[in-house]
Amino acid sequence: MRNSTKVISAWDGDKLVGLIRALDDGNTVAFLHYLLVDPEYQGYHIGDNLMKQIMSFYDDLLYVKVIPSDKKTIPFYERYGFKQYDNYSAMVKKNHF
Repeated sequence: MRNSTKVISAWDGDKLVGLIRALDDGNTVAFLHYLLVDPEYQGYHIGDNLMKQIMSFYDDLLYVKVIPSDKKTIPFYERYGFKQYDNYSAMVKKNHF
């Protein structure tokens, strides 16, 4: 996490229950990594809140990219404007100015 641009975490007392990490170039593109929620805490909108927080930092960038680790998570990312493209493993959200 040390060299990340942004790291946002969710805690239940002293227990880490969620984490999202991003790397960006400050001008054009950000890559989201490690959207993780403890299985015991899934279903409580923790992932949703982490996504909303991290995406608020990237309204001014042209692209935000994520590579889903599980195809079942694709609909989750689509809710935030990410799209899949043929022959490209990352999902991309393109901001329109």
